[in-house]
Amino acid sequence: MFNNSIKIKKFLIKKNLPSKKNLLKLYYKLVNSDNKILSSMKDNYEDSYKKKHIKNLKKFNNVNIIGMGGSILGAKAIHNFLSIKKKNFNFIDNFQSLNSLKLKKNHINLIISKSGNTLETISNSNILINNQKNIFLTENKKSYLTNLAKKLKAEIVHHNNFIGGRYSVLSEVGMLPAELMGYKPEKFRKFNQLINNKKFIESLTQNVSDILRLTKKNKTNSIILNYDKKSEGLFNWYQQLVAESLGKQNKGILPIISSMPEDNHSLMQYYLDGIKNNFFTLFFVKEKNSKKINSKKILYSHDYLQNKSLNDISFSQFRATENVFNKKKIPFRSFIIHKRNERTLGELFTFFMLETILLGMAMKINPFNQPAVELIKKDTIKFLKA
Repeated sequence: MFNNSIKIKKFLIKKNLPSKKNLLKLYYKLVNSDNKILSSMKDNYEDSYKKKHIKNLKKFNNVNIIGMGGSILGAKAIHNFLSIKKKNFNFIDNFQSLNSLKLKKNHINLIISKSGNTLETISNSNILINNQKNIFLTENKKSYLTNLAKKLKAEIVHHNNFIGGRYSVLSEVGMLPAELMGYKPEKFRKFNQLINNKKFIESLTQNVSDILRLTKKNKTNSIILNYDKKSEGLFNWYQQLVAESLGKQNKGILPIISSMPEDNHSLMQYYLDGIKNNFFTLFFVKEKNSKKINSKKILYSHDYLQNKSLNDISFSQFRATENVFNKKKIPFRSFIIHKRNERTLGELFTFFMLETILLGMAMKINPFNQPAVELIKKDTIKFLKA
């Protein structure tokens, strides 16, 4: 499946063939539908911003991206995973981050909100907006942010009305920031190649089938054991994607991110011997330039560490976890990433979004809305007006 940079080990559970056949029908129904989310994953998707304008924006070395949830998590994941160092990017997605933020000259503010009425984004942008360059990425309709942009005579980039925030990473919401980082959208968008790849289809539908089987056994906690610090942003994005898409009608999957190897010394005891309502995703990235152990300083008792890199040690822990999970019959799948680039990340985005949508379809849940969240938004405004 995927390209040669991604290897996946499937859940080792009994196959559920009837479910698999039904999932194939759902899969082809989905990929052949006129779905705007899927359109944003395709190589011919037309972004709503002009390419010529990007060249003018690239002269800015300092970029503040202001947003919440899906409006910012995708860009944050790209920045973290690909390790941008040439420019300074600040991600403003909570109130506390403003307290330590030091604004630099020659910066731009990129304000992202699909609705244009997100309270936190309005509040943060109010404090950060100044005479520097401001760009608003929001739906083409009347809202607080469109009114503010017109008042400031700032540029407005139109957010695709039919793509929800958590599914928007491969649309202009994620690709405009990616271009400012120096990347090309076409390198992320590999949908056209993937959906006709038999190995990809097999892996995707088998994973969905296995996860459905596990949830029927009341294993509804999806725990990600992440061995790659630079992938924290990816799994923060994934966490919102799964929780907000599937947590409805007293159903759903609770995604929990566990940082490894730190959590070997805190949560692993529970994972191994606690309540068995979890299934796991192990995620590892092979790094070529990992620091090595100084063999001259290693005591004889630990000579097995000689000439080992920190990545080697971490991978041994990863393999040991797989081994113990197998012995204890704890359900897990594994991802091993061999190359960190746009294509790899784009394929992971595509895989996880398709997986989530198919899970929703199979569970008879609408994976595209989030009705309960609106209750807190409405009550917050009531308290502010009181």
